[in-house]
Amino acid sequence: MGIDCFCRAEELGYFACSKHIRALAWPTILVGWVAQSASLGMKDSWGPLKALAVASAVNGIGDIVLCIFLGYGIAGAAWATMVSQVVAAYMMIETLNKKGYNGFTFSVPSWNEVLTILGLAAPLFVMMISRVAFWALVTYFATSLGTNVVAAHQVMIQSYGMCSVWGQPLSQTAQSFMPELIYGINRNLSKARILLSSLVIIGATLGLVLGIVGTSVPWFFPNIFTPDQTVIQEMHKVLIPYFIALSVSPGTHSLDGALLAGRDLKFISLSTFGCFSLGAVLLILARNGGYGLPGCWFALVGFQWARFFLNLQRLLSPDGVLYSEDMNRYNLEKLKEA
Repeated sequence: MGIDCFCRAEELGYFACSKHIRALAWPTILVGWVAQSASLGMKDSWGPLKALAVASAVNGIGDIVLCIFLGYGIAGAAWATMVSQVVAAYMMIETLNKKGYNGFTFSVPSWNEVLTILGLAAPLFVMMISRVAFWALVTYFATSLGTNVVAAHQVMIQSYGMCSVWGQPLSQTAQSFMPELIYGINRNLSKARILLSSLVIIGATLGLVLGIVGTSVPWFFPNIFTPDQTVIQEMHKVLIPYFIALSVSPGTHSLDGALLAGRDLKFISLSTFGCFSLGAVLLILARNGGYGLPGCWFALVGFQWARFFLNLQRLLSPDGVLYSEDMNRYNLEKLKEA
């Protein structure tokens, strides 16, 4: 008993140490994210891709050397991850430098610049927090349904997260190519609408493919995740809402990207928060009605499809960013040369 407690305490100590090591890279990670966004905004995806490839190689080699050959364990993996993140950030900054910018300069923003950043960041913060909070709320309600249900939910939600990431490039594409079409020098709203149509069609196709593949794996090969038949039965109960929610995810990403490109930040933040509130009510009703895990997942379906239809209605509206000729809404300012 004493030995087990000692080993457990030592294990927790290693985990805490690894978190502290990874925390050292957070300033670099933030800088890297900004540099990556700048590159994508300039339609350069090769720079971030090269940085990601090199960082992945550094991380993999570091894990092998530090964990296997030198025996540093979890702490070694943490150091390898931290170094890879620093390397990635450096390469992304160098990508900007090659375009004529000086990514290593440091300047204190003016008050007006701080207000501009807050005006952009605050709505995005509300949107992202609403999405993350809803996912956390779904998991919270699932934990009250028993051990087997939680195990099934963890398998399905992790699988859902892995599949839904595939729609992110559609959002990035909209954010990279649409701004110049919506409010740039070569403004062309008809081309912006054509681009959105293409992204939505690609998103719908990708959503169906991901839904079929993502549903087929736990349906036909559930033993990959667990041999427990009770957990497998719980997994199979949510396959229908899993498919419905996943199929619309890429399309929703493309619409999110279009709204962000058009700087319709107030709408996207308020609509996402509204969907979160509606989803929370559905989760409470599902729990009180005894609908179990399928009730939680149908609430997720409502959250995803509500976001899709609200975003689509906004973009197709005559007052939306793709139809309105009013340029004052964008509050465009001349950018300082870096």
